[in-house]
Amino acid sequence: MIIVDSALAERVREDNPVRVGVVGAGFSGSRIVHQIVTAVPGLRVVAVANRTQAHAEAAYRLAGVERTRRVTDPTALQRSIGARDYAVTEDPDVLWNCPDVDVVIEATGTIEHGARVALESIRHGKHVVLVNAEMDATVGPILRQYADRAGVVFTDTDGDEPGVAMNMLRFVRSIGLDPVVAGNLKGLYDRYRNPTTQAEFARRNNQKPEAMTSFADGTKLSMELAVLANASGFGVARRGMYGPALDDVYAAPAYYADKLIDGGMVDFLCGAKPANGAFVLGRTDDPVRADYLRYLKMGDGPLYAFYTPFHLPHLEVPNTVARAALLGDATVTPQGLPVADAVAVAKRDLRAGETLDGIGGYCCYTLLENYAEARSENLLPMGVSAECVLKRDINKDTVLTYADIELPAGRLCDRLRVEQDTLLRQDSMVARTA
Repeated sequence: MIIVDSALAERVREDNPVRVGVVGAGFSGSRIVHQIVTAVPGLRVVAVANRTQAHAEAAYRLAGVERTRRVTDPTALQRSIGARDYAVTEDPDVLWNCPDVDVVIEATGTIEHGARVALESIRHGKHVVLVNAEMDATVGPILRQYADRAGVVFTDTDGDEPGVAMNMLRFVRSIGLDPVVAGNLKGLYDRYRNPTTQAEFARRNNQKPEAMTSFADGTKLSMELAVLANASGFGVARRGMYGPALDDVYAAPAYYADKLIDGGMVDFLCGAKPANGAFVLGRTDDPVRADYLRYLKMGDGPLYAFYTPFHLPHLEVPNTVARAALLGDATVTPQGLPVADAVAVAKRDLRAGETLDGIGGYCCYTLLENYAEARSENLLPMGVSAECVLKRDINKDTVLTYADIELPAGRLCDRLRVEQDTLLRQDSMVARTA
């Protein structure tokens, strides 16, 4: 991060901060605003867009900004930026249509709206920083294609588990090891949690029950690891991953020694101390390097465990913004074809005519599968499941398919999925004719 710090310091000296627009002023968005405003002078939050303007104003107040300017069009936002004011708006179009906004942070936590925010920001030449693993897991690879054509950065964040793991992957490679497993350290995993079981925990932590359900039932986990898989090229060893319950992260090398797959895998450890953050297993057969790692108490090899025992997404988002805007560097972004897909599985017996309630609901949990297998079986991505209507009864623990549901009409996320799946089909055709 030294280069990032230097680049930000130069912007401070020039009195030319990177101009950031934030879409979404909920728990994540408001705390990102607080972090940038109070701790990172090389960045400036020039506008917050939220469908409820009062929440955008509250996000600024959390950071100690009492006076904001309401804007309804890009010209008004330009004037606000020129005056060094802080703007709020109910219309995110104002942000991406304003030429003086450099980066858009997408923090809505939604799929359909979030995809529109990302796509339109890309089309208007803005770097896009996602605080939205759910949307990235669903349509990230095709949005990366759009970003490449527009010459902008499209990335998830430092501090969230995929970013923590990707940074560790880079580190492990930099010291001469070959990363072979990467993933999350998970404290709780129960596929059948629902908003009722998580309501009290959500209340105590000022969160939504649906969000807390997605953390517990494996949905957030699967989507984060889909993001990591698409960024690293690592696959899934089996549907749902192994997810071993280990006492300590240092038990992971022995567990995975006979389970490695070509090209690397994403997975998770359940309950392994320190039970928070992310881990990477690196491999080396070099005797000199192995002897040195043994001397440094890293174990006998050939697999070695590396981990970060924390993740601080809201505090580290400014690093991602600076990397994108000042270095043209993405923390974690899809690397071409999609690799993994987070698919919907019945959490209980479901009945024909029911409308699925999406992420963190009562209907479905999520498992991670290799993208090619998911598409060959026509499996339903969890990210597009909300508001789909069932055409037939589905038994508990059955993976849903597109044939089981009726899609809502006219959604952007569905159109993007068709484009994304076409990428895979085209690649398969090329491989067959090569």
